Amino acid sequence: MSEISRAGAGRLRNVGIVAHVDHGKTTLVDHLLRQSGALARKEAIDRVMDSMDQERERGITILAKAAALEWEGHRITLVDTPGHADFGGEVERALNLVDGVLLLVDAAEGPLPQTRFVLQKSLKKNLPVVLVINKVDRQDARPEEVLDEVYALFIDLDAADSEIEFPVIYAIARDGKAARSLEELKTATDLKALYETLIETLPPPEVGSEDDPPQLLVSNLDHDDYLGRLAIGRLHAGRLRTNQRVTVCQDEGQTINGTIATLGVYSGMARRTVEQVSAGEIVLVSGIEEVTVGDTICEAEKVRALPRLTVDPPTLSMVFRVNDGPYAGKDGRYLTNRHLQARLEKEDRRNVAIQIEKLPEMEGFKVSGRGELQLAVLVESMRREGYELTVSAPTPVLHKENGQILEPYEILFFDLPTQAVGGISTILGERKGRMLAMEDAGSGRTKMEWRIPTRALVGLGPRFLTETKGEGIFHTIFDTWDEWAGPLVRRSSGALVSDRQGVSVPYGLFSLEDRGVFFIGSGVPVYDGMVVGEHNRNNDLNVNVCRTKKLTNIRAAGKDDAVLLTPPRQMSLERALEWIRDDELVEVTPKVIRIRKRALDAVTRHREVRDRKREAGELDR
Repeated sequence: MSEISRAGAGRLRNVGIVAHVDHGKTTLVDHLLRQSGALARKEAIDRVMDSMDQERERGITILAKAAALEWEGHRITLVDTPGHADFGGEVERALNLVDGVLLLVDAAEGPLPQTRFVLQKSLKKNLPVVLVINKVDRQDARPEEVLDEVYALFIDLDAADSEIEFPVIYAIARDGKAARSLEELKTATDLKALYETLIETLPPPEVGSEDDPPQLLVSNLDHDDYLGRLAIGRLHAGRLRTNQRVTVCQDEGQTINGTIATLGVYSGMARRTVEQVSAGEIVLVSGIEEVTVGDTICEAEKVRALPRLTVDPPTLSMVFRVNDGPYAGKDGRYLTNRHLQARLEKEDRRNVAIQIEKLPEMEGFKVSGRGELQLAVLVESMRREGYELTVSAPTPVLHKENGQILEPYEILFFDLPTQAVGGISTILGERKGRMLAMEDAGSGRTKMEWRIPTRALVGLGPRFLTETKGEGIFHTIFDTWDEWAGPLVRRSSGALVSDRQGVSVPYGLFSLEDRGVFFIGSGVPVYDGMVVGEHNRNNDLNVNVCRTKKLTNIRAAGKDDAVLLTPPRQMSLERALEWIRDDELVEVTPKVIRIRKRALDAVTRHREVRDRKREAGELDR
């Protein structure tokens, strides 16, 4: 057992880190770990907390992770929290592990919507806050104004007077230095002021006597190739030992018995095996394969369950199915419905914010999550793991109360050029949005706040970027469930659909360029029912992109004109999910992302369109 553990819980500090995207959270954590000796100071690796490939590529935190450091006899465990509202399940589990929060805010941008989302969760748990205003060396830094904005945010979130009296640290995370005032920061050389403030301000974990029966609430899950499933949580009371017999309290009062194989704690970014842990520690337990998030691990003879974790309900759902297209099985390793079910069940056990429902008769699986980004990250992870599948367009998760249909709503925060306000307002009005506030942000920019149905966010991103010429930003947070707002038009244009299987050629593409925008270039394998582009009218059009020029025995006097194709529109996974309609699917393989019609046969599609029109009264029976 480490000296920190023997010293008791009074020397423990479990700290959650809250920050908006690109406010310097991972850079600050890197320097905290290095200056404490948990990482070598000259180690070349950066962004150690953003270890997933998708986190580094997207620049966001997806999974909550922990790291531990020691400072002057104290053990500080840092828990990284995702800032995006789509990963609220990770946020809620991470906050369940900590006793205080380090709030990081950019000295120029101030508190932004994602910061507000996690801070709101923190205040609901009555967690004390240490504010760090970062990047004060920026030319446009305004730390005094940003501090006032943070105070206003706390007041807006109905924080108590004691919660508003938080300490303030000014930092330049890139240089690894912090101080209690701007004047002291000029001579600071390290993060000592931040270490001291965390230890002085944030309380140690509340624990009972070491003789109390152990209670560990499982907040996260992990997997080790040698140890199997790892249950991660904070030990609220008592002690746990290796080879100890325990009882796991599960949902609806069910219990299972097991034996602890190994116990681990965090040491830097690594895990260290120990023989015994005391209350207050964040612990990793192996040996119990049936444990899930929200379970309580207790002593076998004294079973006392802790309240289960609760998270906000899912708001969007998609249908995951096996890939049944003509090119299925060419790229992936996991192709069958059995493979798909096993992978989704694994995600369901690990992530409490995901819900899986098996549909009848091999129709696939309905996967519900907190937002389009969360579902897209899951699909991308499966694609990289070697799965082939098709996914449907995101649809809202509906509730029914007193005979009334309710759907989820979001609050949108915009920062955009003033000249784009009219166009964006028109787009949001078409999507059943309602403006809540608007203010002049200076320098030709405007801030707006809107309330809009969650389903209206699908496809909004590309139109927003086009309307603001790439100069606008917007963020969302979940608001509440409210009355169904009525039907929405997903897309005004139709699709260009391949009418045969083959390979696209320049001649065929060039002759069809006036019909719309293509998603593919030449030399791309296509099949009947595959969407190859966007039609410039509102109906679908079957096209032959494999058509070649007929050869004759007549030689031209001059050289044929070279075929110059317009570069195709690149459709990423997120962009494809935003673009498709209800009768279309996104086909995902480890190498290719395609868009296809749900029904590949053209005659079947024609009948479906005719039947829909008849039901709508547009055709005579």
